[in-house]
Amino acid sequence: MRMLFECVECGSHYLPPEQMVYPDGPASPLWCTHCQAGQLAAGVHEDPLLARLALAAARSALAGRVADETPPARADVRPSRPPLSRRARSGPGGVRGKLA
Repeated sequence: MRMLFECVECGSHYLPPEQMVYPDGPASPLWCTHCQAGQLAAGVHEDPLLARLALAAARSALAGRVADETPPARADVRPSRPPLSRRARSGPGGVRGKLA
């Protein structure tokens, strides 16, 4: 399962690579790829404290999602016997009796 981040600039959710590295440089935990390129072009660098906070929030959310994904116990939902057809319900023996 991968960490999900929310861009501080535009508010969109994004999934960076698991190693937090893009082919053209490191991934930002604060900005999506479009906003990161715009911020770097404008000369704005990310705050290390905010980056650590975003990573911690994503890790705790991931841990919560993994803990919530316990598989439910499978209940046996098969019927005890097949349903009666219309032809089987007609006539004198159309109603099944209780099993003893």
